[in-house]
Amino acid sequence: MAMQFYTSPEQIMRDRAEFARKNISRGRNVVALSCADGVLLVAENVSSALHKVYELYDRIGFAAVGKYNEFENLRTAGVRMADLRGYSYDRRDVNAASLAKAYAQTLGAIFSEQTKPFEVEICVAGVGASPEADELYRLTFDGSINDEPGYLAMGGAAEELVEVLSEGHDSDAPLADAFALALRALSHGGSNGTPRELTTDVLEVAVLERARPGRAFRRIEGLALDALMPRSEAAPAADAADEPEPEADTPDKGERPQPSE
Repeated sequence: MAMQFYTSPEQIMRDRAEFARKNISRGRNVVALSCADGVLLVAENVSSALHKVYELYDRIGFAAVGKYNEFENLRTAGVRMADLRGYSYDRRDVNAASLAKAYAQTLGAIFSEQTKPFEVEICVAGVGASPEADELYRLTFDGSINDEPGYLAMGGAAEELVEVLSEGHDSDAPLADAFALALRALSHGGSNGTPRELTTDVLEVAVLERARPGRAFRRIEGLALDALMPRSEAAPAADAADEPEPEADTPDKGERPQPSE
C-alpha cells in the first residue's frame, strides 16, 4: 500500500497565499481616494474594452487588480446582490459595507475550500454626503477586509503608491488636485520605483460624484480626461519656437556693399 504524503494545513495556506500574491503583484496598479467632489478611481489599463473600474450600484463603485475573469465574476455577483436587495427592500439599504462583507465571505470561502485561490484584490467604494462619510474597503484574496482612511492603492507597487498618497492626500481638495496626486502616485509605480510618464492611453478614470443625485458613477474619458492631464513643460518652448524670428538689418537696395580689401 502506497503511503500518502502529508502536508500541514499551515503549509497549504502559505503556498496558496504565496501563489496569489505572486500573480497579483504582476497586475497594473489602481488608486482610489476621496476628495471634495467625490471618490476618484484611477487605474492603469491598456485595454479600452476590458475595464477595471465599474459601477456596482447607485453610489457604489468597484475597482480590481488581478485575473480579469475572476474579478469580473465577483463584480457581476455584486451587481446582482445589490439589485436584489434594493428591489426587495429599499435602494437606500444597499451600501458599500454590506457588499464588502459579502465579498469577504466569498473570497474567504474560496481561499480555504478550493485548491486554487482567486488571484484578485478588489476595492468597494461608496460616496457619502461629505468626505468624512465616504467608504473605501480593500479586500484581498483570502477574504481580509480593510477599511481604508480616505485613500488606497492596489497592485504590484501598492506600498510605494500608498507612501505618495499619504504625503499629499487632502479630502477637501478638488477633483483636479486629487487626480494630479493619483497620477503622481501611479507614475512612481514602475520597475524599481523609477518615475515614468503616463498618458491617457493607459489610464482608466472614473468618479463617484458627490453632488449628483441617484447614480453617481461617471467615467472620465476623451476631452474631459485631457483637461485633467497636466500640461507639458515643453509646450511653452514649442510655442516660442513657432514665433517668427525678427528680420536682420539689411542694407538699402540702393546701396551696393563695398568689397573688402
